[in-house]
Amino acid sequence: MQDNALFFLCLRWIFAGLFIITLVVGVWLLKHQQKLFGVDPNVPSESSGARLYSKVLITVIWLHALLITGGFFMMFR
Repeated sequence: MQDNALFFLCLRWIFAGLFIITLVVGVWLLKHQQKLFGVDPNVPSESSGARLYSKVLITVIWLHALLITGGFFMMFR
């Protein structure tokens, strides 16, 4: 029984670390939003819709990662 408690404690710490890393990545994405999703002079045919699609795609992936890591962190209480 003691081994299971230690195992779940380790899992909780792992998912807590992953959750914090995911939050830091989200802050980094917000901070560098213009550089990542701004107008690229080398690609003149890129429309604002294509840039918005890329931004939405990255946001959805980040939100899923945040929910999964946060959910697993809260599950191993």
